[in-house]
Amino acid sequence: MKAILLILSMAVIGAIIGGATNYLAIKMIFRPYKPMYIGKWRIPFTPGLIPKRRGELARQIGITVNDYLLTPDVIKNKLFSQEIRFAILQFAQSKAEEMIFLNNKTIKDWLELAGIKDAPEKIEGKVDELIEKQFGELKRTLSTKSIEELLPEDIMEKADEKIPDLVATLLKKGEDYILSPGGEVSIRNLLNDFLASKGTIGGIFQMFFSDSSSIVARIQHELVRILRSPETKHSIMNIMNDEWEKIKKRPIIHYLNGIQLEPILIQIQSYAKKELAIEERLNKTIHYYFPNGNDWVKYELMPKAVNKALEIAESHLEDVLKRLDIKEVVREQVDSFPIEKLEEIVVGIASRELAMITFLGGFLGGLIGIVQGLIVQFIK
Repeated sequence: MKAILLILSMAVIGAIIGGATNYLAIKMIFRPYKPMYIGKWRIPFTPGLIPKRRGELARQIGITVNDYLLTPDVIKNKLFSQEIRFAILQFAQSKAEEMIFLNNKTIKDWLELAGIKDAPEKIEGKVDELIEKQFGELKRTLSTKSIEELLPEDIMEKADEKIPDLVATLLKKGEDYILSPGGEVSIRNLLNDFLASKGTIGGIFQMFFSDSSSIVARIQHELVRILRSPETKHSIMNIMNDEWEKIKKRPIIHYLNGIQLEPILIQIQSYAKKELAIEERLNKTIHYYFPNGNDWVKYELMPKAVNKALEIAESHLEDVLKRLDIKEVVREQVDSFPIEKLEEIVVGIASRELAMITFLGGFLGGLIGIVQGLIVQFIK
């Protein structure tokens, strides 16, 4: 009976020691969290394994994640797969349709969302500034440039070529007027005024030439002969050419003396703002100006934009990962992760297995106790 009690007592003691040892070993993986001291002497096995090797563990995890888990090839295969591309495209299409084409926001509303307040007034102000600036440039140009400098060379050549035609036209118009009834009346009136201005002698000539039709006809004939004379045409050509040369070399502003340009500027600005109708145009939606925009954005723009963006992202992925330095990021995160939380996660996941390890320690301790009891009895 004593032998059985001895063996049982040794089995119980062994089981307690085995279970407690395993339980303590499991706890020492995480605890204590910090070194413990007696005076200046640090108690062995403090802190626990994980807190003590935390830096090395973080570094090794970072290397493992960087070299084997989140490699550029793995990320490319996952991030740029056809499924991801299709999902991104669908998301972009739906958001573009929802945010741009299926709401009633006007262009003015969009500008306000972008932080641009009072857009119509600002745009009209810019229009006024632009017109005023261009008008000032025009005034400076007109003040310093001559017609010859401003007009293209081919136009100036054509203008020079038109002078003979202009002279011929003027002479022909003069001839037609002299031979017309109106011209005849004008010549007769001029002749009568001339004779009347000569006093008594003029009156005698008027009485002598009571019928002035023949004299008027002779004067018409002489005037027509003069107009048809090559010398007349040549003289008028020279005068016209000389005057044209003077006109070409003068600044254009010379011919605008007396014209107030500021009212013209104000009228141009008012006309431009009236025709632009900025306020009215900005109060329209994007769909108003672009009725087919939704289909174009969804089926034309978005596929190209998404593909291009993913191509650029894929081509720069390795450089981004190098700059990101996943190894260092993981190391910092693991190194800063609370040990208490890590212990809670591990114990929560492997609680059953850890309990079985503790039970196994107790079982083996009890088994060893039984064997020891049997050995003691055998020796006795």
